[in-house]
Amino acid sequence: MRVHHTSTSRGVDMSNKRTQGTINRREFLGAGIAGTASLVLGGSALLNATPTDASDFSFPKPVYRTHGRTGLNITVVSFGAMLTPESEVMRVAFDNGVNYVDTARRYMGGKNEEIVGKAVKGIRNKLYIATKTQPASISASDITKDIETSLKSLQTDYIDVIQLHNLTSRERVYHAETREALMRAKQEGKVRYFGVTSHTNVADVVNSVVDDKDRFFDTVLVAYNFKSGRDVHDAIQRAAAAGIGVIAMKTQQGGYETTAMGQVSHHQAALKWALQNRNITAAIPGMKDMAQLREDIAVMGMPFTAADERVIRKYNAALDGYYCAFCGKCEGSCPLGIQISSINRAMMYAEAYGSAELAVSTYREVSMAARASACNGCAECSAFCVNGVDIAARMERARIFFS
Repeated sequence: MRVHHTSTSRGVDMSNKRTQGTINRREFLGAGIAGTASLVLGGSALLNATPTDASDFSFPKPVYRTHGRTGLNITVVSFGAMLTPESEVMRVAFDNGVNYVDTARRYMGGKNEEIVGKAVKGIRNKLYIATKTQPASISASDITKDIETSLKSLQTDYIDVIQLHNLTSRERVYHAETREALMRAKQEGKVRYFGVTSHTNVADVVNSVVDDKDRFFDTVLVAYNFKSGRDVHDAIQRAAAAGIGVIAMKTQQGGYETTAMGQVSHHQAALKWALQNRNITAAIPGMKDMAQLREDIAVMGMPFTAADERVIRKYNAALDGYYCAFCGKCEGSCPLGIQISSINRAMMYAEAYGSAELAVSTYREVSMAARASACNGCAECSAFCVNGVDIAARMERARIFFS
């Protein structure tokens, strides 16, 4: 997902990102979210995308793929609603063929489900809604409460896909009490299919779903983009072969802006890269306004070309050493057990998504002992990133922002 762009892909110049250095607390907090992103990546005009009338835009013919063994035929570009503040944007997408929307109990403090509920009013039977339980919900009572609250907020009698949110290990996949609560909700007709989502340690989580002899979970929603490792590719292939529907998120590497590509839309190229994998049912790019909806939906049915490959390479180079792929490999090299991937994801929500609320709520999901505030006892950082990210500098930024 990204939030700071227009249909002409105006962005900030990241060419000197390695020399930005650190900024003090007053600069960081005084700049605010928009200013923070500018200070991080170099540049200024970040939050200037405005809603655009769709009347002068020709929506492409919807393209569908079957979502694994669920049998749901969903649009390959579906709607990521996480930060969409107005139901009208969603409704335009739905009225033009998009038929799958992804939200969550925690987004916007619960308000996002309410916005989705308003957007689907009167057309609920034409759409598929996926939402998620709270990340900390494990007990039967918590799972049941999440589902009941989501049903009320969405103003619907059933949820098409209920997902356990942000799994990082296989243990959560097999939790008996959680499964019992989900099965009971299904028997009562409140949910149709079960899924899991994962940002970190994606391959292990997906493989655990595939290896489950009970075939309990029907779908996986995973961070997947051109920085994803071979292990993630292979896990997705295994999942698709097993009939598990796979949906891609974070397809645009956080959506950081850069002028490295001039007027070319690197967001579109990145989205097409993900969709060229036929093991992916759909991608759910976040679309905050009409400008983003138009840019993303235009990709529907487009092939991934050699020109797109060149754009991807330039975008990748622009983000080199800055973007965290959330692989989690660095965390084994940290003697303090800092949850580096989760902290970097929280920072991405602040810097690239422009959402302090989402950044803070994500950061608070990390235990106190594993937060950036605890990362201050080493004379020299021993954590190592296979992608060249300066972990010590990123943790310092996080300490400033979240203090």
